[in-house]
Amino acid sequence: MADEMFVDQNEVEGTASGVWSRLLAGNRRFAEGKPVHPNRSAEAREALIDTHEPDAAVLSCSDSRVSPDIIFDSGLGELFTVRTAGHIVDDAVLASLEYAVDSLGVRLLVVLGHQNCGAIKQGVKEYENLLHEMTADAEDSLMAADSITDLDERIAEAESIMLRTVGFSIWQAHESELESNEDFERVHIARTIEELVDRSDVIRRALAEDRLMLVGARYQMDSGKVEVLSF
Repeated sequence: MADEMFVDQNEVEGTASGVWSRLLAGNRRFAEGKPVHPNRSAEAREALIDTHEPDAAVLSCSDSRVSPDIIFDSGLGELFTVRTAGHIVDDAVLASLEYAVDSLGVRLLVVLGHQNCGAIKQGVKEYENLLHEMTADAEDSLMAADSITDLDERIAEAESIMLRTVGFSIWQAHESELESNEDFERVHIARTIEELVDRSDVIRRALAEDRLMLVGARYQMDSGKVEVLSF
């Protein structure tokens, strides 16, 4: 997250970029240890009993250290959050996000990954186990290479949902010669965004009609800052 990305809310009120700027400003407060905890009073709670109109939806990891409302210093009624391990997308996730876009009218959808993601580590473990299984009988490097020519297909057909989803992102990262967990996390965020667009007519239509902005970000646990990703 960079300070220059923040713009005055008066200039962008009502836009998706304005919503994103508010979230980044909230994250800056959180990272600096100066949260204001907005809209968390009894009055705010009572005002939201009958309805809510969140400006943004966040698909994030379920990790207990990664709470979007806290990270972005947001209040009641501001964020529609959907959380799964490794922000894995399934039918329930799609239905929830589509409801946020079509029924609640959110203008911003954030896919939020994070540093030291346990789901990524599990995906790496299962990816490496499959790789070992496929190359165990190879007598040399050429045979090993031949034995994994259909690695992507084996991953896509795996029984483990973690291998089919996160593991596939690990495979894509390796194909691009990326080797670090940080790179795996970023690739998985990008792939999650791609999957949301590919699988959801609602999200695709909202993007095409400029009713929605879709962004990727990675929470850095050591600094408290949100890294804005460009794909």
